[in-house]
Amino acid sequence: MRLVLSIAVVLGVLIGPSITLPNGAPESVCDTMLPFHGGGIPPLTTASPFRITPVTSVIASGQMLQVEIESFPASVVFKGFMIQARNRFPPNQVLGQFELTDEGAIKLINCGGEGNTATHTNTAHKKDLALEWIAPADFKGEIVFNATIAQDYDKFWVGIESTPVKIVESGQSPPAVVGISTTRRAPTTTTVPPYVAPTTPVADTTDPIYEGCGSTKGCFGFPEGCVETRNCRAVAAVIVQGERYIFEMKSGYKNPAYIAVGLSNDAKMGDDSVIECVPEQGVVNAYTSWTSAGPYSASRQGIAQNFIQLREKSYVDGVIHCKVERDPVTTVKGQRFDLIREKYHLLLATGSKADSTHVSYHDIGRTASGVPQVLAEVGAVQGASKLLLRLHGAFMLTAWIGTASLGILLARYFRQTWVGSQLCGKDQWFAWHRFLMICTWALTMAGFVIIFVEIGGWSQVDNPHAILGVVTTVLCFLQPIGAYFRPHPGTKRRPLFNWLHWLGGNLAHIIGIVAIFFAVKLQKAELPEWLDFILVAFVAFHVFMHLIFSILSWIQIGGCVSERRSQRVTSFPMADMTPSRNSMSSGERKQDAAFSGFRKVMLFFYILIILGFVIALVVITALAPIEDTVESIRKQIMN
Repeated sequence: MRLVLSIAVVLGVLIGPSITLPNGAPESVCDTMLPFHGGGIPPLTTASPFRITPVTSVIASGQMLQVEIESFPASVVFKGFMIQARNRFPPNQVLGQFELTDEGAIKLINCGGEGNTATHTNTAHKKDLALEWIAPADFKGEIVFNATIAQDYDKFWVGIESTPVKIVESGQSPPAVVGISTTRRAPTTTTVPPYVAPTTPVADTTDPIYEGCGSTKGCFGFPEGCVETRNCRAVAAVIVQGERYIFEMKSGYKNPAYIAVGLSNDAKMGDDSVIECVPEQGVVNAYTSWTSAGPYSASRQGIAQNFIQLREKSYVDGVIHCKVERDPVTTVKGQRFDLIREKYHLLLATGSKADSTHVSYHDIGRTASGVPQVLAEVGAVQGASKLLLRLHGAFMLTAWIGTASLGILLARYFRQTWVGSQLCGKDQWFAWHRFLMICTWALTMAGFVIIFVEIGGWSQVDNPHAILGVVTTVLCFLQPIGAYFRPHPGTKRRPLFNWLHWLGGNLAHIIGIVAIFFAVKLQKAELPEWLDFILVAFVAFHVFMHLIFSILSWIQIGGCVSERRSQRVTSFPMADMTPSRNSMSSGERKQDAAFSGFRKVMLFFYILIILGFVIALVVITALAPIEDTVESIRKQIMN
């Protein structure tokens, strides 16, 4: 029961709430139009069976237009939808206003303006739905209708676009069409960031930013090796023309709010001169800023803006691109930056938040060059080694998924198995338990030291992983010390030690597993979100095996088999860690407890499955980001 409750705590923390939208899309998704189904089910990228069809391609401002959601083939139905009209070109405004024509199937929400977005009211089957939309009275230009349509809970498409509709001045006479009526009211126009589907970037072999990388300019990006495959989530290039130093940057992954390049003396965030490219109202602006040693952010306050010039810029479909020229010699915050003579580490970062004074933490991604270099020296820019980071992950996974899980299982259920067989002068169960827990202790201590060396201090990331990791490490560190000074069996303090040792070990194991779940959310780890499913499968398997062994113990304690007294020793973890031979009769020591053969078979099965989990998790961690690594390998094989 204690084990079940413990695992329930783990699962309660780890499995986030699922949010369904049976009553229509909420205003919180006005900008992305992305449903939050099942904690983050991704949209389909296949061709959609639905079409958004305006009945005409030209209307006058202030007039009404009929828009239809159609299915191809006609037998296909859908359950939910969200639709907006947006300016065809940046700043991608949400325009106009919908009419509430069918209160039973349609409702209007306010995405910064009254009734400018239509959505469903229930999940009943729908097809060939018609809506009425009023063009704004103060707008001339082209719009497209942008929709999200859900055929089912886990089957939906985001970013379905209609053909363009041209809105002309009210005094002009557009062609006579069906679905146009006179003006009823003048809707408002509001600015909303453009929708960008959150998909993994695909290789762009024609992107000019990659041309000349390694020959005429130095390029670097992330994930590792992306410059060679032309598939970077964010990429930067340094172009040197005489004494002109130009920094080119580009990113469109996860709809970034900024992309920035920094000059650093140590490859760590803090006390670095930064150039930012930030889209503001659809237009990219360039700024200089300074990173502080505290929380990761770059502030423009007190930083001169006159030593950079924005040469080129664009912001199309959520992709930021800019070229910024920087003076070769500058002084920022009392520190001299001489690009001609000095060597610098290059930092590249992109994130989802920025305001008028600073950019926030690089939650989308960040990389740094491995060694300082003179920027005028053209060549490949090698990223900083991630070996220590990968080793930390591999050590902790091996310790808390592998050795700790197996060591705890042996101590709990195998005290009266392999009776008469010893290893190094100790009972088999104790010898292996001690060996596995020493491995757990050594791997945990090594992983703890490694990550502090890698980060160079305490983590500034807003994630509980660091705190949970420290708690796990402290509990793990104390366990062997307590075991060394354990009271002798039979003394009055021995039961207290038994409880504390059991509690400390189980708490360390549970908190360690929870910490691993939170590690999946760390941007620096670059782990796929689906890794959570592997971890949940491990927890479920671990619980299942404990239940099997516990049921066997309950049967023995209940008197369903003989030799009840000897079975009690194997059934409860509070027994002495090194039972005295005098504490039980010689007859009880001559043979294994009942069900020992079955327990051995189940243990073998448990070891195989746990080994599989450990290998899979370590490989995914070592090759992170695994999707990009696999894609890179596939392309190399194809070429």
